[in-house]
Amino acid sequence: MKVDVGLNRNTPAISFNRTRFFSLAARYVLLAAICVIVVIPLLIAIFSSFKTSVQIGLEFSLRPPSEFNLDNYKIVFTQGNIFTGFLNSMILVVVSVVVNALLSAMTAYCLNRFDFKLKKVILGLFVVGMIMPAMITEISRFTVIKNLHLYNTIWAPIVIYAAANLMQLYIYFQFMEKIPRSLDESALIDGGNYFTVFWKIVFPLMAPATATLAIIKAVDVINDMYVPYLYMPSEKLRTLTTTLMYFSSSKFGAWEYLSAAIVVVMLPTLLIYLIFQKYIFAGIVAGAVKE
Repeated sequence: MKVDVGLNRNTPAISFNRTRFFSLAARYVLLAAICVIVVIPLLIAIFSSFKTSVQIGLEFSLRPPSEFNLDNYKIVFTQGNIFTGFLNSMILVVVSVVVNALLSAMTAYCLNRFDFKLKKVILGLFVVGMIMPAMITEISRFTVIKNLHLYNTIWAPIVIYAAANLMQLYIYFQFMEKIPRSLDESALIDGGNYFTVFWKIVFPLMAPATATLAIIKAVDVINDMYVPYLYMPSEKLRTLTTTLMYFSSSKFGAWEYLSAAIVVVMLPTLLIYLIFQKYIFAGIVAGAVKE
C-alpha cells in the first residue's frame, strides 16, 4: 500500500518535470537561433574589417582573416572624417536628450497632475502619432523645417528629436503615480508656484526615469541615419551613421572600408548599452510596477 501511494505521488511530478524540460528546451533553442541570426552578420563585418579585398573574395566570410590588415581603419579615420561625424553626433545627442527630457517630463506632469477639457484629446493625439507611419507626415515635416530655415543645419534634427512620444509619457506617468500629491499641495501652500513644484520636487524625484529614457534616446539618435541624411546633407554636418554612406558610395565603396566603418560606428552604441544596461532595465521595471 505504501509503495503504491508513493508511486502515485511521484507520477505527476515526473510528468510536470518533463513538460517543464521541453518548454525550457524550446525557449533555449529559440533564443539560440535569434542569437545566431544577430551574431553572424556582426562577425562577418568584424572579420571583413581586417581583410583586404582579395581576402574577402577568396576566404570564407565567417573565417577569421589569415592576416590582419589595419589599413582599413586608417582610411576610415583619415579619409572618412570620422571625428567630425563623432562630434556632430555628440552635439545631437546632448542637446536632443536634454531638451527632450525637459519637454517630456513637463508634458507628463501637466497631463498627470491637471484635469482639463482637452486632456483626452491630447493623449489621443499622442497615440495617433505613435501608431501612424512617419512617412505619411514626412512631406509636411520637411516643409515645416524648410520654412523655419533650419534645413541643412544641425538644428533640424534637434527639433525633430526633441519631440516627446507616448512611451516616454507612459514611463513618466508610472513614476509620478509614486509621488504623493501632498508634496505638491505642501509646496503650493508654502508659496511656491507650479513651476517650482515641478522643477524642485517632481523632476528630481523622477531621476531614474529620466536616466533610463535619456540612455534610450541617446542610442536612437546615434543609430538614426534617415533624419541626418535627409535634413543635413552637407559634408560638414556628417554624423557617425551618415559617414557610412560615404563608404558605400560608388566613388569610394569597398566592402573592407565599409565593414571597418560599421565597426567604428557600432562601438559607441555598444559601449553605452553595456555600461548602462542595468539602469535601462531597472528604470523601466521600476516605472512599470506600482507599489
